[in-house]
Amino acid sequence: MARRPPQGGSGDREAVEFGIAVLDARLDDAGVTFPATAEEVLSELDDTKVAYDASGHTLDLRDAFAEVDAERFESETELLNAVYPAFEARRKRAADSLIARLRALLPM
Repeated sequence: MARRPPQGGSGDREAVEFGIAVLDARLDDAGVTFPATAEEVLSELDDTKVAYDASGHTLDLRDAFAEVDAERFESETELLNAVYPAFEARRKRAADSLIARLRALLPM
């Protein structure tokens, strides 16, 4: 999940990453090897809070694991697929909030 910021006059084209894209990079940076349990993954990461939207709202990976039936992941892809629904549900709730709808109406 990544979204490009609005294109103004700055020419800055960096992507704003959130959700499993950020988690994927953190897993790679931490050198997490698979298969791994949820606890092993958590112990390898310095920061378990992951932004789930472009506004910077975060979900702690512990809470995402609490919503997953599996405690062991055979691959990074399996882990990312398992926690994706938790990140997506929160992103949708945040996007559907009254404040988010008002922000969408106003030019930035």
